[in-house]
Amino acid sequence: MLLTSIPFFREVIVMSFHCDHCGFQNNEIQSAGTIRPEGTVYTAKILTRTDLNRQIVKSETCTVTIPELDLTIPPHRGQLTTVEGTLRDVLADLGSDQPLRRVQNEAAYNKIESILDQIRQILADEQDEEDEGSTGEVKVPKASEKNVPMKPFTITLDDPAGNSFVEFIGSMSDPKWNMRTYKRTRQQNIDLGLINPEDEPEPETKPDEQLGGGFEGTNEEIFIFPGTCSSCGHRSDTLVKKVNIPYFKDILIMSVNCDKCGYRDNEVKSGSAISPQGKRITLKVEDREDLSRDILKSESCGLEIPEIELVLQPGTLGGRFTTLEGILDQVYEELSEKLFSDARDDEGAFERFLTNLKQVKNAERPFTLILDDPLANSYLQNLYAPDPDPNMTTEVYDRTWDQNEDLGLNDMKTEGYEGDPNLPQNQVKPEADKKTEAPSS
Repeated sequence: MLLTSIPFFREVIVMSFHCDHCGFQNNEIQSAGTIRPEGTVYTAKILTRTDLNRQIVKSETCTVTIPELDLTIPPHRGQLTTVEGTLRDVLADLGSDQPLRRVQNEAAYNKIESILDQIRQILADEQDEEDEGSTGEVKVPKASEKNVPMKPFTITLDDPAGNSFVEFIGSMSDPKWNMRTYKRTRQQNIDLGLINPEDEPEPETKPDEQLGGGFEGTNEEIFIFPGTCSSCGHRSDTLVKKVNIPYFKDILIMSVNCDKCGYRDNEVKSGSAISPQGKRITLKVEDREDLSRDILKSESCGLEIPEIELVLQPGTLGGRFTTLEGILDQVYEELSEKLFSDARDDEGAFERFLTNLKQVKNAERPFTLILDDPLANSYLQNLYAPDPDPNMTTEVYDRTWDQNEDLGLNDMKTEGYEGDPNLPQNQVKPEADKKTEAPSS
């Protein structure tokens, strides 16, 4: 047993066992610290063979997922290993029972065999000729040292106790690495032994609180609209609540949470009339305190950070009601998930961009945030309200004809629409004609 400290993580207890008679060996790891107040999710993009050497700390409460392989490793014993070591453990654990599965359940055998074949292609053991050393032992090179192509994949560690870890390269600005935290559910707290399952559960969080808002709503009524989940097709209701944002306006928060597949989404719509002018908000972000500002980004709002050449067109991410840190996390996750594999041949330009974005979302460098909303339905919290914020400026401007055209405002008629559309210039019929007009059959 060894008490050791993992850099940038915490102290852990490593337990190793080896039998000289039969050769059996095993190692486990336990946290030497306390359970974190929040759960953690670590994500690493394994794009090259050197990434297989990334160190992994997997606690006994951690779930490991590799989406590209349709592989989920449930919580088990703690381990201190690498990405390659994790794959080899899966290969050994699942492969040992394959002959029996082939006889008892051929469908399960074929499914598991397809996963094992993909793991074998990543490890590429069959590509190497086994070399015998002077002692007669067979030496198999590590998968990270082999010069053969490898299919990229993603590995995710979800630990409600927060005691797991995936190594980053260089610093936390590593564009292939990401960490986010989340609030544990009641059942997760029960599984961790933090609360008594017989205790009365706390009141459920209101939908607007689930979406990260700290605003007080004047309308407590929650509307429920029946519908179906866009992910699995099962019944899933949409909750809608009206919320008032101080020093701004009323908004509508729509939340969907599917009990069947776990799909979650939220969206924000304006609950007020269309503003006659657009609004541009500029914020100078200097420290981490600015990342906690509440932000409402509507569908019509564009987002820009000139220092890293980040430009999000209106409609990107939809309507979001969160914090500045939260929306930057969403931008990073969307870009890393959808564009990483397509941008690998750009001489590292996209990796440098993600590194800069990681520095920005961690407030490691000052930057400028610009929200441009022609409908003025977006909001950024003023920490000094009702006094002016020295780091934030708000500019009101007249929309151009093209902007009104894109928003459908040029064809919108709010007066005189009760007239006969067949009349020239949409004129209203005189009252005398209306009185003598015969009723339709």
